[in-house]
Formats: sequence, C-alpha cells, structure tokens
Amino acid sequence: MSNPPSPVRAAARHRGAGALHPALRRVAVVAVTAPIAGTILFGTSAFAAEQAVPRTAATALDPAEQKIADNLDARVQDTRLGTTLSGVVIDATSDRTVWGHDASTALMPASNTKLGTATAALTVLGPDHRFTTKAVYGDGTLTLVGGGDRTLTSADLEEMAKAAVTGLRSAGLAAVRVQVDDSLFPEPTLATGWNDGYYPDSVAPVRALVADGHHVTDTSLDAGRIFAGFLAQQGVTVTGGVTHGTAGTGDAPVAEHRSDRLSAVVEHMLKVSDNDIAETLLRMTAIGAGRLPTFEDGTAVVREVLRGYGVSLDNYEIHDGSGLSRANRIPARTIADILDVADDPRYAATLGHIIDGLPVAGEAGSTLGPEWGRFDTADSQCAVGKVRAKTGTLTGAIALSGLTVAGDGHWKIFSFIENNSTADPAATKDALDGLAATVNGCWA
Repeated sequence: MSNPPSPVRAAARHRGAGALHPALRRVAVVAVTAPIAGTILFGTSAFAAEQAVPRTAATALDPAEQKIADNLDARVQDTRLGTTLSGVVIDATSDRTVWGHDASTALMPASNTKLGTATAALTVLGPDHRFTTKAVYGDGTLTLVGGGDRTLTSADLEEMAKAAVTGLRSAGLAAVRVQVDDSLFPEPTLATGWNDGYYPDSVAPVRALVADGHHVTDTSLDAGRIFAGFLAQQGVTVTGGVTHGTAGTGDAPVAEHRSDRLSAVVEHMLKVSDNDIAETLLRMTAIGAGRLPTFEDGTAVVREVLRGYGVSLDNYEIHDGSGLSRANRIPARTIADILDVADDPRYAATLGHIIDGLPVAGEAGSTLGPEWGRFDTADSQCAVGKVRAKTGTLTGAIALSGLTVAGDGHWKIFSFIENNSTADPAATKDALDGLAATVNGCWA
C-alpha cells in the first residue's frame, strides 16, 4: 500500500494571538542557531513564565464547528471509550475552544508525552543539531565514545572502523584493546512509574552508546563488540574482550560519525513512537540546557521550555521522555496547547518538524498505518490522508492528538486521552479514530 497524501501544513495560517513575548522571541531565535545555555534557559530574566492566554468559550461557533461539537457530545458516550476521557478541540486560527470534555483533567497520556520531549529538544538543541560518536586511541586502547546518538547503525560503525584502521596502520599498529565509553550518561535507572518488565523490550536501559537500536541490557558493550568485529575484518587484532572504560584526555581521535539532523531524528521518533530515542533526547536536552542527563533534570527542562512558550502546566506531571511512566499525568488541554505552539508560524523553523513528524491517518510504516488497524472502520476510513496525529498506548491508557482541516476549511487541533476503558484496546482506538474523523467532518 502506498502512503496517502499528507495534509497540507498550516504554515500560512494567521493566529489571533498578540505579539511574541520578548523572552520567547529570544528563545525562538537562539534555538535555530545554537543550544540554549543553562543560564539563558533558567535565568530570571529570560524564559520567564507567562500566563497562557485563556481560550474563549465554545460560543458563536460556525455551523461546521457546531456540528463537530454536537457530534462529539454524542460520540464520547461510546462505551468503547469508558467513562474517563479528557478531550478538547480548538480552532488553530482564532484559538477558540470548539468543544471540550473534562479538558483540564489530567490523565495518563502514554506516548503523547513525546510531544513535550520533542518541543524541548528542538528548542534547546536546535533542529540542525547532530550527535557525534567518536573513536579515540591512546596507550594501546581504542575507545568507542558514545555521544547520545540513538540512530547509530552497524554501517556507521563499519565506516568508523575503516577510518580507525587507516590511522592505526599509519602509526604501525596491528593490535589494540577495545573499550566503550558511555560516561556521558549516568548508569541507567528506572524512571518513576516504570517497572522492570519494560527492560529490554519496551525500552532499553538508557545509555549514550547503542547500535542498530538493539534492545539489550548493555547497548554500549553490544556496540563495542560490533565495532571490534569490523576492526578484525580489516585485519587488526583485538586483544581481550570489549570492556567499559573512559577515554583519556590525551587520546588521539581516529574516527567519528555524526548523526542526521535533530529535525529528522524527531520526525522519525514521532512517526514510529520510538521510546528509546525519546529517552535519549530527554538526556541530551538536559545536557544542552546545562543540566544533568537524568530523568529529573530532563523533565525539568521540558517543563521550563513549555512554560516559556506560554503552555499551561496546571495538573501537568511527567517523569520520563517517552510516556512509558504510569505516573505521568497530562490534560488534553495541555497536549492541544503544545500542538498549537508547534503549529504556530512564528516557531515554524524550530518546531514545525513536530507537525511534519505526526503520523498521517492510513500512512504505512507509522503508528497510524493499516498494519496497526487504524482508520479502517466505516466511520473513520473517510479521514485517511486527512488527519495528522500522535498516538499513545499503554495498558489502561489510549490517546490520539493532532490536527485536521474541518468542514469550514479551518485547521482544528484536537486531543483525546482515554483511561481505564474495559473495552478491547483495538476497539477503543477505533472509537478515537472516529472522533478524529468527526473533527475533520467527513464522518458527519
């Protein structure tokens, strides 16, 4: 099945909001060109919290919006959605609330949490940021140094090995020890709300070095062994086994690999909802903000960035970057506000990649693809190719938040978060897809 056409981005829309807050204007400019230093991000004069502009009540709706509101009022009573749902629809141009249902009630958001992680990473590091993996040599040891690149592949390591061997041979060296240095991150721990059952299937222990996205307990040693194998193929003798270590300050660089741009990494992370990339980005964002690469400092930076954009953090609680934590709580209103900021033309150069990374309804290879049984019912099939949305799935929590052009020709941003339904999860997802089709208006 070929991919459906993507909805046109809302880049040309004009918001009714006033001028950009001076602190935010500075943030938006800096984010495109360079990482935001910790003193800028957390200084008292910059990124100061501002009150989010209250959204107008659902009054004076146009006929298409009134139809959306009336239909949603009826359709959220669907037993597949259970009794605990937070939902909201806003008009992207006027910021008017079209419809709301317990919109400020904080629920477990699952992978919708990644929207905040992406916003912080792009803002702090900048969309052109790249992650660097290095190989350095000193005192008979070749050290593979992790730089937080969760997209590193065996092919990348093979090229690094070839470059390293060239350097070793030029120095007359035919045998080396190999070690891995993943000291950029502290030893992996479980986040609040995680359990041991997550390792290594749902997420791998978060380390600064990994190859091919492998889900193993020690991704660093795994990458080091792959690297050592390529060295051996090039005729270099690797003595002993691969071990953990720390590169010496005087070690000579012999090879490096730079990742794709952060913008592409974020788009992929959202498209397939990659938990490992999200957790790595949380740590790299913390480092970029001058903080420690931990769950605690990473989530603190996310909150500070969102607050800086004027997103309300009332009832907002997160403990990780991926949304695996069962202790996370976010209202649908906040998720919609994050998407509204990402879709704002003023921030397009930095945050537009979030909108570009949202799966398109019916897009194969994404979490809204037919292989996942999405948008394939009589109610929702009409929205294939017309809805962009981030999915979220945990036991007891299913979410869908995104945007679509409604029957009045205006972009609408929506967020639906369901918790504790007793229905089959596939049935609940079908019901949420129907709500998105309702916002689009194709299921009238």
